[in-house]
Amino acid sequence: MTVATEFSNLSSLAPDTYLVLGLSTCFIREDGEVHQVSIAEPIPSAALEAIVKGIPTSYQKAIGTTVGAMMNGNALHLPDAFPANTQLCDQFQERAIAAARTYEARPSAQSLVPLGTVREDFNYSLERKRVLNSERIVKVEDNVKQHAYTHEVP
Repeated sequence: MTVATEFSNLSSLAPDTYLVLGLSTCFIREDGEVHQVSIAEPIPSAALEAIVKGIPTSYQKAIGTTVGAMMNGNALHLPDAFPANTQLCDQFQERAIAAARTYEARPSAQSLVPLGTVREDFNYSLERKRVLNSERIVKVEDNVKQHAYTHEVP
C-alpha cells in the first residue's frame, strides 16, 4: 500500500538505513464513541527491547525493513503485512528518522526483528487503550498539597 504524502526529509537517510515499523491498535474518540484504528509507526530500539521482554503493548506486529524499501520516490510504501486501512502516526517522518538513528547507535537491537522479517509474538493487550485524540484538562484541584517545610533547606 502506497501513501501519497511528501516524505522529502525521510529520503535524506541512506536507503539501507534499518528501521522497525510497528502496527499498533489505537482508538479515536468521536461524538462520545471510541473507534478502533490501525496505525503504522516507527519503533525506536529502546521501546522494541522493552516490548520483546514482555511488557503489555498495543503493537500487533513489527517488521524489520529499510528506509529504501519503504520509499517509492517521495511516497511511502507500507509493508504488505499491514492492513489496507492502516494510517500513519502523527509526525511519521520525524519519528522514523529518530527511530532509525537509535538502531544506528545500537546495532545489536536489529537482531530482535531481523531485516525482512515480521515479529508477532508480543504481549498484545488492549486493556489500556491508546486514545489518540484525548485531551487532558488539568484543574487546580489536581495539584498536590505540600507541607510548608517540604522545600526548606536545613
